[in-house]
Amino acid sequence: MRFFASISYNGSGLSGWQIQDNAPSVQDELQKAMSAALGEKIAVVGAGRTDAGVNASDFTVHFDSGNRLLLENPAHTVYKINAILPRNIVLHNIVRVRDDAHARFDADSRTYRYYIHTRKDPFISGTSWMCRFPLDVDAMNLAALMLLGRHDFSCFEKTGSAATSPECNVTAARWDRYTPSRTPLPGTDYLVFTITANRFLRNMVRAIVGTLVEIGRGKRQPGWMLEVLASGDRCRAGQSVPGHALFLTEVHYPEEIFDYSS
Repeated sequence: MRFFASISYNGSGLSGWQIQDNAPSVQDELQKAMSAALGEKIAVVGAGRTDAGVNASDFTVHFDSGNRLLLENPAHTVYKINAILPRNIVLHNIVRVRDDAHARFDADSRTYRYYIHTRKDPFISGTSWMCRFPLDVDAMNLAALMLLGRHDFSCFEKTGSAATSPECNVTAARWDRYTPSRTPLPGTDYLVFTITANRFLRNMVRAIVGTLVEIGRGKRQPGWMLEVLASGDRCRAGQSVPGHALFLTEVHYPEEIFDYSS
């Protein structure tokens, strides 16, 4: 039987999603906890590969198991697994899916959010990047519009990546102001960038944000984004911003993969 599981994790102190030989990873911690709770060796496949330090509030994995408790009492199984997982990883639910469902290849869209604050705030420093320069949000949003559609995003891909194709279809890209719930200091100093696409290249979102910040600081004009995209050259784009402020917030799947009766 195949199952999807929804998890969240704080990437601080983790080497990212994928198992590493010399550092803790989300995949390794989840496999160990599930195997112990279910009494069988469990291998999990994730919806993607987040880098070291990057967070996820909604990350999907799939795994196979013959344990009937997953069907009879899934809530208790989730409780048992959470009792074993480290504090920075939480399992939300487990659902049965079609036997050929795939957490990575069946996802039709993914959404990331990147958080920035422009004044010192001790309550969000661990999950938001402090940019010490004033930013022109209108200019950044104008440039973000140029990301929409299907493009070759090689200019934002980390060197040495093994992606099969550099093309991605971006369906949303926008900056918004927000007020953090953990701070008593409302104002215009908090920004979140939201981007949705069918797929992302390695380091793509962080490189896009770094490029947009260059425009927001007035160092480049919004039209520069088109030049960067056309170049296909990572050296032409802005620097990547830190990973601790990046969150994978949604992975969307077509409804038919949850119909495991067929």
